[in-house]
Amino acid sequence: MASEGLGDRQRRLDAMLDKQDIHEVLARFSRGMDRFDRDTYLSAFWDDAEMAAGPFVGSAADCWDWAVPLHEAGQKLTHHALLQTTIDLDGDMAHAETYYQFIGRNRNESVWMAGGRYIDRLERREGHWRIALRTNVIEWACMPPPLPVPFAEVPDIAANGVSSRSPDDPAYRRPLVNRRVPHNPGKV
Repeated sequence: MASEGLGDRQRRLDAMLDKQDIHEVLARFSRGMDRFDRDTYLSAFWDDAEMAAGPFVGSAADCWDWAVPLHEAGQKLTHHALLQTTIDLDGDMAHAETYYQFIGRNRNESVWMAGGRYIDRLERREGHWRIALRTNVIEWACMPPPLPVPFAEVPDIAANGVSSRSPDDPAYRRPLVNRRVPHNPGKV
């Protein structure tokens, strides 16, 4: 096994750190949308970023102002789940392609699902990565029939908190603690 040169190793480590920073940018977009956390959402974009999402084309801030009322009126909750991402680094610019699945629990209890890819141009400015341009390629969508929720009859299911589009969501709780009573349904 040939030894790796220190310069090559440092370049690889730098690239790995840049890619991790970019993954965190992408996650902030999803978390911000799903938790209705405008600051977190906007922290993924440069102020002059452009967005193309469905019928919307404009700034990231204007996309927020357009999308949140639609989600608020239409869904009880949303999940913007990020799947695999490829990232091409080129100095202070990067291009990323991220597969996603969107799931919305509609107010009428139906479910809306869609999938596609976020294709982003990211820029590093003053040492920070953010999205400069995003286009959303929607590749499929459907509304499957709803199924009964199997956990609805568990008495303390909400003791640790319930999904919320606000800082009341359990994901914001520090420190996170379990408030449920120990129970093993498989044990007799």
